[in-house]
Amino acid sequence: MASLLTTGLIHSPHLSLKAHRLKLLSCSPSPPIDRKLIKDSKLSRDSSRKIKVVDYAPLIENLNRRRLPDEAHEVFIQMKSDNLLPNYRTLSALMLCFAQNGSVLRARTIWEEILNSSFVPDLVVISKLMSAYEKMGSFSEVSKITRDISARHPKLLPVVCSLAICCFGKNGQLQLMEDTIEELDSKEISLDSATANLVIRYYSVFGTLEKMEQGYSRLRKSGVVIEEREIRAVLLAYLKQRKFYRLREFCSEVGLGRRNLGNMLWNSVLLSYAADFKMKSLQREFIGMRGAGYSPDLTTFNIRALAFSRMALFWDLHLTLEHMRRLSIVPDLVTFGCVVDAYMDRRLARNLEFVYNRMNLDDSPLVLTDPLVFEVLGKGDFHLSSEAVLEFGQRRNWTYRKLIRVYLKKKLRRDQIFWNY
Repeated sequence: MASLLTTGLIHSPHLSLKAHRLKLLSCSPSPPIDRKLIKDSKLSRDSSRKIKVVDYAPLIENLNRRRLPDEAHEVFIQMKSDNLLPNYRTLSALMLCFAQNGSVLRARTIWEEILNSSFVPDLVVISKLMSAYEKMGSFSEVSKITRDISARHPKLLPVVCSLAICCFGKNGQLQLMEDTIEELDSKEISLDSATANLVIRYYSVFGTLEKMEQGYSRLRKSGVVIEEREIRAVLLAYLKQRKFYRLREFCSEVGLGRRNLGNMLWNSVLLSYAADFKMKSLQREFIGMRGAGYSPDLTTFNIRALAFSRMALFWDLHLTLEHMRRLSIVPDLVTFGCVVDAYMDRRLARNLEFVYNRMNLDDSPLVLTDPLVFEVLGKGDFHLSSEAVLEFGQRRNWTYRKLIRVYLKKKLRRDQIFWNY
């Protein structure tokens, strides 16, 4: 550490003694640092009083790692009193030391000193400073940074605003996020594609559907393509609030023919009809999906199977299983749950064997269905029971056959207890 410190003091005429004092300061085993040590060092004995540029960044970073912001402030005050001018590295280290240790006012003072000097803040330091303020919840300070950059260094504004938007958005500070976007609009600066997509995601998680739709409309007008992760977030927002018609409109606007999204949009449309048990519309859209050149996947079939199971449409459920066999699509735990729940709800447990004997009974249980399905249709009784067994049961090689056996025993025991009372 001493070698790092001494390399930063090349502008001082008292190099050896100052390095010795700084070594004592930075390597002292006791947490408090004696202010007298700083005052008695050669830093305070410069008779020339000529301003000298110094680099104390290694010392400040060491104090930051040791969580000693007060001692770092002592060093800063002593530098000022001794007519020593800290360079940009030292000021940045001081600012981050204060911000990362909760000293907001001191960090703001250093930030203003950097702005009022000839130094140009670099994006790495700004990003770290925003992260420190984010951890403290000081979002007003993040907003102040964007305003200051807009006034002093407008070339940095697009990247700084993107950092601020991410900071505000992921913490649900939507009003501050909108203010930042308006700041960019006032400068006629467009959001980059990644940030514009993030805005949609933040609205879908923390905002209203109206705000989310306004954000998507602005995205479309700017010519930016909405990405898969943001599409999924929007779909989830619609499904949670059961706004199925608006979901179908959104899927049409995005384009059901977008091949890079796979079956996600088509499956969401099918799910919207299955949730309302509109079976004719469900079948019509399924045929339309096939006609558009899309091959149904496991999620597609399980959406249909769940609807048929809840409606006790056994013939349609059998046709779905047969269709899956023809396309070599392997059923998962959700598929088995559709079959078991349909028969158990109608007290037809004896007929179960005729169905599941043609399925992959001896495979290990897996859930491969898109989680969006469960947001609307939930999980069946067999599915929930099996998940509990797999999570809390004894460790062994579970198969669908074993899970069905355990479930049937549990149902039988439950019925016996009911009739005993």
